[in-house]
Amino acid sequence: MAGTSSQSSQRRTAQREGARPVWSRDFALFFVARAVARLGDTMLPVALAAGLLQHGYGAGAVGLAMAATAAAFAGLVVFGGVLADRFSTRKLMIGADLVRLGTQALAAALFFSGHVVLWQICAIGFVNGVAGAVFQPGVASTVPRLASDIQGANGAIRVAESAAQLAGPAVAGLLVGFASPGGVFAAHAATYAVSALCLVLLRLPPSPAPASRAAGRGSKAFRADLVEGWREFRSRTWLWGVIAVWCIYMIAVWGPTVPLVATEVVQQHGPRAYGLVNSALGAGTVVGGLLALRLRPRRMLRAGAIALFGFAAFPASVGAGLDVPVMAAGAAVAGAGMSFWGVMWATSVQTQVPADVLNRIHAYDVAGSLAMMPVGQALAGPAASALGADHVLLVAGAMSFVVCTALLAIPAVRDLVRADTTPSGPGRTTPSTRTHAEHT
Repeated sequence: MAGTSSQSSQRRTAQREGARPVWSRDFALFFVARAVARLGDTMLPVALAAGLLQHGYGAGAVGLAMAATAAAFAGLVVFGGVLADRFSTRKLMIGADLVRLGTQALAAALFFSGHVVLWQICAIGFVNGVAGAVFQPGVASTVPRLASDIQGANGAIRVAESAAQLAGPAVAGLLVGFASPGGVFAAHAATYAVSALCLVLLRLPPSPAPASRAAGRGSKAFRADLVEGWREFRSRTWLWGVIAVWCIYMIAVWGPTVPLVATEVVQQHGPRAYGLVNSALGAGTVVGGLLALRLRPRRMLRAGAIALFGFAAFPASVGAGLDVPVMAAGAAVAGAGMSFWGVMWATSVQTQVPADVLNRIHAYDVAGSLAMMPVGQALAGPAASALGADHVLLVAGAMSFVVCTALLAIPAVRDLVRADTTPSGPGRTTPSTRTHAEHT
């Protein structure tokens, strides 16, 4: 009875303060937009691989087409953050979705017609990467404007994206089998249409006052906004400290794990076993998102880093040559740890950073997080040739422990206290007031 009374009191307090629950009409629209878009994105690698191989291209061409998108995204996402802080994030995201609707419809037409030229596919991928760089920064600032329970919102979105990621390759495989690669591209284009429609119907509260935005619209103002975003990013030790450690994580853990696990499992146990392990990883990310919906640690990054220790089970179990069920269990534990960390990290950024620079800082976060992943992937092959893939995976498992220990060794990361949000005007929340010392 005491617990029920306490919960009722909390609900009444939230209603008096104007707090918005997680599930509302507008959050549901954003939730669907993110889930459907992720479903389409996870279908794309299957479509590219099947389509290009079918038209006589090799694995190198598939990698080049994917790299065109990744390079454009990683190189331009910081500039996308400046645009998102200067203009309407919703309109930018709708525009990005409509651009990708057009490019993927064009790709579908090329594959249906049988006229597939690699440079055209790469050009389409590059445009998609540019559109993604414009779209992604706005995601960070949209969540706090839709729900007061930012952690709950991030957890729900993570569960949806994880489920979509689990289903996407299977759906793409069925479409390739029963239709053609062009059918997958057409379906991918349709996911952007659904996402754009949801965003058109979305009603966002007013954006925060641009306290730190440079006046004007010229290149000088744009550069000033870029510099201001970097200054805000650099002023928070917990923020740049995590990104610095994450660069090591991408080189030594994630980068080699993804390609080498696929190679080892397929060679030793066959593609069905790899499908099982990959599905277990996806199921684990769903579990991690559900846990993030329930658990509310006071020191979120500390809890996330502890959960991230579980990722070591994935590369280590494969590197040790364990049985497929054990590898699948290790993948599930890894997925849960990674997913829980992701929610803790996203929520920390969205609640600790001032709303008027959040898009720019999120862009620096994304760019820094992804910058070293291609390096790790590129080094995986030479390292496997020199040491053996199994040894590289065992080292990746050990480095996962090193990285998590490094995160916990940084006081600004370990001791960062969660920032509760309070309404700051009609339909808007901003991080609660904190001293500069708490940020750094």
